Amino acid sequence: MAGNLYLFNAMLVNDGEIFEGGLVIREGLIRKVLRNGELPQPDDIRGLQVFDAAGKHVIPGVIDDQVHFREPGLTHKGEIWTESRAAVAGGVTSFMDMPNTNPQTLSQDLLAEKYRIGGEKSIANYSFYMGASNDNLDEILKTDPAEVCGLKVFMGASTGNMLVDDPETLEGIFRDVKFLVAVHCEHEPTIRANMEHFRGLYGEEVPVELHPYIRSEEACYRSTSFAVQLARQHHTRLHVLHLSTSHEMALFDNTMPLQEKKITAEVCVHHLWFSENDYRALGNRIKWNPAIKSAHDREALWQALLDNRLDIVATDHAPHTLEEKSRKYFNAPSGGPLVQHSLPVMLDFFRQGRISLERVVEKMCHAPAVCFRVDRRGFLREGYWADLAVIDLENATRVEPANIHYKCGWSPFEEHTFSSKITHTFVNGNLVYEEQPNILEGRFNESYRGIRLKFNR
Repeated sequence: MAGNLYLFNAMLVNDGEIFEGGLVIREGLIRKVLRNGELPQPDDIRGLQVFDAAGKHVIPGVIDDQVHFREPGLTHKGEIWTESRAAVAGGVTSFMDMPNTNPQTLSQDLLAEKYRIGGEKSIANYSFYMGASNDNLDEILKTDPAEVCGLKVFMGASTGNMLVDDPETLEGIFRDVKFLVAVHCEHEPTIRANMEHFRGLYGEEVPVELHPYIRSEEACYRSTSFAVQLARQHHTRLHVLHLSTSHEMALFDNTMPLQEKKITAEVCVHHLWFSENDYRALGNRIKWNPAIKSAHDREALWQALLDNRLDIVATDHAPHTLEEKSRKYFNAPSGGPLVQHSLPVMLDFFRQGRISLERVVEKMCHAPAVCFRVDRRGFLREGYWADLAVIDLENATRVEPANIHYKCGWSPFEEHTFSSKITHTFVNGNLVYEEQPNILEGRFNESYRGIRLKFNR
């Protein structure tokens, strides 16, 4: 690993501050943070590559705690190679990938195989969740908390057959697992009843506009409240993924510092951006589980994000082909590609005045590192890994097929012009992506590979 760099003339965004400064990076680690005109000693920068960040803001690389990169077994949709390229093009330097691949990651051997693939193919840093089923608790308990981001539990079937609904298994997971348990919460019996109701009205021609009424607020709240109840009963380290309703916000706390919370919560960019009013124009392209819901729900999510009931902003990046998405409602899969565009989404919100730049960094970089206890990432601090995103807030980016890096080749943001641009991304101090003038797709360092995330547990 090289990662030897002197970056200067930047506006650094870190720990709630924005200040002019620079970074001295050796062997992938930040050795010095220079502030407000402070200059390095000649010996500090001897032999280093030089990067002038004049006119740019530099933030810690985004840590996305929820992606589905589709490998192994579903690689017609996406691969660790393709989706990690898309990630770094969007300033995401570390990702945590879900277990509902083929085969599903339900054993230590299958988990080890995913790590092998990640080490071979990923440009970004990586971690993989161990998966839960109704009958693999013994395998779950073999997981090394220092080596794995967490356990994923589908308390509501999203894709595949990983629904965990056996009361004894759930009790065992919440009682015995001593590392982070991340949950997808939707109440499956409620969803099935809603499906049958609308099927009775529409047959197989159910319009996608009814998705938030099939995967309803009640389905979300019943499952989320049950998970929170179990976690409080057993003192479980619980992280609730992709929350989507106003009603659920009352279940989460903002009275204690993040590092002291036992129960944390995530919101995804699509639930902050879209509402049910967008189904008519975008159809299955914005069909996600949990569903995008009302403008009222969206506003409640925003309020909870800003008052710290919601801790992390992530993506639930889940690519499908356009052919798959073009099917009728019941046969069209849920999910969509987002990891390249999550930071531009939040920068648009910053430019609109909805959230400060410091809070964007807090929710996308700092908070995932704190919640998951990621070792030496998520901050611009001396001794930390030099994962960096360089941002030009004054130049816009239009999303079009030529600059979409997902293997599936489409984005729900096509034809939208984002107000800002990610110009460079560094992983462990190595330049892995840079914008190229007049070349829409940019340039990647395709020989570089990220490294496995470690956790201080």
